[in-house]
Amino acid sequence: MEQLGGQDASFLYFETPTTHMHIGSVALYDQSSAPRGRVRFRDLVDNVRKRLHLAKCLRRRVVEVPLQLDHPYWLEDRHFDLEYHVRHIALPPPGDWRQLCRQSARLHSFPLDRAHPLWEMTVISGLKHIAGVPEGAFAVLLKVHHAAIDGVSGAALTEVIHDESPKAVRVPLPDKIWVGQPEPSAPELMARTFGNNVLQPFRFAEVLSRTLPAMQRVSASLPSAEHAGRLNVPRTRFNAPVTAHRVMDGRSYTLEALRRIKRAVEGATINDAVLTVIGGALRRYLQAHDELPDEGLSAMAPINVRSADESAAEGNRVAALTAGLGTEIDDPLERLAAVRDGTRQSKALTEAIGARLMTDYSRFIPAQLASLAARLYTSYGMAERAMPAFNCVVTNVPGPQKPLYMSGAKLLRTYGLGPLFDGMGLIFPVFSYAGDITISFTSCREMLPDPERLADALDESFQALDSATA
Repeated sequence: MEQLGGQDASFLYFETPTTHMHIGSVALYDQSSAPRGRVRFRDLVDNVRKRLHLAKCLRRRVVEVPLQLDHPYWLEDRHFDLEYHVRHIALPPPGDWRQLCRQSARLHSFPLDRAHPLWEMTVISGLKHIAGVPEGAFAVLLKVHHAAIDGVSGAALTEVIHDESPKAVRVPLPDKIWVGQPEPSAPELMARTFGNNVLQPFRFAEVLSRTLPAMQRVSASLPSAEHAGRLNVPRTRFNAPVTAHRVMDGRSYTLEALRRIKRAVEGATINDAVLTVIGGALRRYLQAHDELPDEGLSAMAPINVRSADESAAEGNRVAALTAGLGTEIDDPLERLAAVRDGTRQSKALTEAIGARLMTDYSRFIPAQLASLAARLYTSYGMAERAMPAFNCVVTNVPGPQKPLYMSGAKLLRTYGLGPLFDGMGLIFPVFSYAGDITISFTSCREMLPDPERLADALDESFQALDSATA
């Protein structure tokens, strides 16, 4: 058994009936590249079966410690059944983009069953009228609990289940025959808990020793009160309690276009360009509903803090920075410059603290306290009382720039699905792959009853920024 870290376990503690803490993706495939020009459902199941040993999260389920006295453990599930996890449905005619988005959002709205390994894959056929997608294509919706992976390890999982060629590839055999583990007894789990509690003060002292120098660096890195102004985060329709129902949509752009855009402002990055597009889209959407605040909106952006020897590690290794979206600025280039300045300040603050240090404290949050805090936050409606720390999440996941294939079918593009929680009802997963980048969003259906309007606003914002830099 392997114990979950504090950050991984927190995604289990913060889960409620309306906040399901899994992440996901909707990938579109052209099966004309496959042998015989088509892919059978059983081919996709066999593809996953041959690669189970390459990703530990696929056959591990969660075991809770009695009374939540310590973080849970991952257990190799001896009753693992692949056919429970891989399913198949078909869209009814006409099989267009809007139907795919609605079906994907509906599937994303259901929680994962903790009695099984925390993932599901649904093959969706019947796609016929989607721009840029040939008739006969299919989609694969993948859901994995955030306790098991983050965006970076999720991208690694994507590469595990794909090949670099449409031809059949020999998958490396496992080093040994996989055998599940027996269920641990309560006394065994309590004995492990006792051992962990004995060592905890020494671990905390080590983290604390790195905190004091970090605080000194923070004091030296804040030259003025300019950064403090970012604490005044306005409340929007997305900063309220969420329901269990989701909506999603997204748009695709070329990386070359975003590179051209970011070159228009010295020192800007592709991430800055993406944030500027999202800021312009939110400005347009909220203006259309007469809800645009005078203050600029901000986004929380997860950042990868894996060390070199953790590059292949599953689970979560992320910290976060807060970036302004420039929604108070109409001119696209001025907005890009403001976003660039804001992300520079946030990066400087994160580097002063030490991104890894920001995650280390999560190891010391008691399991009972974290679970209780999540329930109280929801029960007492704190999302409507507390000042929001940010308005949305933008998570950028760099993917492979070479074409990938699954059972011979070519991966065309991938759209992300993210978790929501009370007070944060909008997330933008951003994926780059093979020269393209997709900007997707997931939201609560009550907060965003017209997702196609926000998707159109993404296009309008991108076009305005592209025209301004042409």
